[in-house]
Amino acid sequence: MANGSFSLPVLDLSDLTAGVAARHAFLESLRQGAHDTGFFYLTGHGVPASFNAAVLEQAAQFFALPQESKDAIAMVRSPHFRGYNRAGLELTRGQPDWREQIDIGAERGAFPDALNRPAYRRLQGPNQWPATLPDFRQIVLAWQDAVTGVLVRLLRAFALALGQEEDVFSPVYDGSPHQLLKLIRYPGRDDGGSGQGVGAHKDSGLLSLILQDGQGGLEVEVGPHLWIPAPPRPDAFVVNIGELLELATGGYLRATVHRVVSPPIGQVRLSAAFFLGARLDATMPGLRLPDGLATAADGVTQDPDNPLFRQVGMNTLKGRLRSHPDVARRHHADLLELPTLAPVKDATS
Repeated sequence: MANGSFSLPVLDLSDLTAGVAARHAFLESLRQGAHDTGFFYLTGHGVPASFNAAVLEQAAQFFALPQESKDAIAMVRSPHFRGYNRAGLELTRGQPDWREQIDIGAERGAFPDALNRPAYRRLQGPNQWPATLPDFRQIVLAWQDAVTGVLVRLLRAFALALGQEEDVFSPVYDGSPHQLLKLIRYPGRDDGGSGQGVGAHKDSGLLSLILQDGQGGLEVEVGPHLWIPAPPRPDAFVVNIGELLELATGGYLRATVHRVVSPPIGQVRLSAAFFLGARLDATMPGLRLPDGLATAADGVTQDPDNPLFRQVGMNTLKGRLRSHPDVARRHHADLLELPTLAPVKDATS
């Protein structure tokens, strides 16, 4: 059931530096919004509208390439889960998502001894880039750096809003945070299709940031079977809490279930979804919250089919193996025998 009578809060990041009163009000709204819904709009972030338009234009140019050009950098060629997927190849809760996309991470070299080290080290490695788009790599990586900076500012603000030292989260992301950018094209659904652009799920990292074009489709579950739309707003990102922050705060900050409904037939939706995680070698700590906040923490959501690990790399690897079974079978068959990492039917990806 969808309900349009509620809406997500709108926060202006520039209020952090607009004086004591504005800063205090922003931190209060940030804390309350993340506790109540786990989702909010963010304005005043400092990323120019022209830059956002440029990254969506690069996405449009990529998806307009001939199919063989996109398939040349198919994700199944990459043991690091980087590259292009046709619609239907990524799974959420065991069901195919009707979107084509390219997954891009931090541009770092692969570990030469990854097979003899913790399994999560296999996630680090080079991206795959389209050969015929000369500006694609530069623009996409620059935008990824820009929104990483936005989310790091938010993490520091969250620390203050939770009564912590401003750098309390720094040890888990400093140096080499896990970064994942998805450029996504949602084709219009067929009359007989399921309408699952992306199935209902939570994000596994620290914070997520979504840039939308003019076509809606993102929905947030604010109560049991109660969904509200998160339509595009000019110059605003949508930001949501990931499971690592839910772990760190004992459930005070909510990693909220959300989904994307396919656009109507004949229409297309483009988005850039960026996920900031902690370093793969980090372990997520539990914060000691002030008494007034600790009593409002509902505890971490537990799903027996989707165990959460405080060790960041294993938590991240688990999700990638389940979401991309073709990559898992080709490159990581040895890991599929491990009960905590093996794909499980109807498991949240």
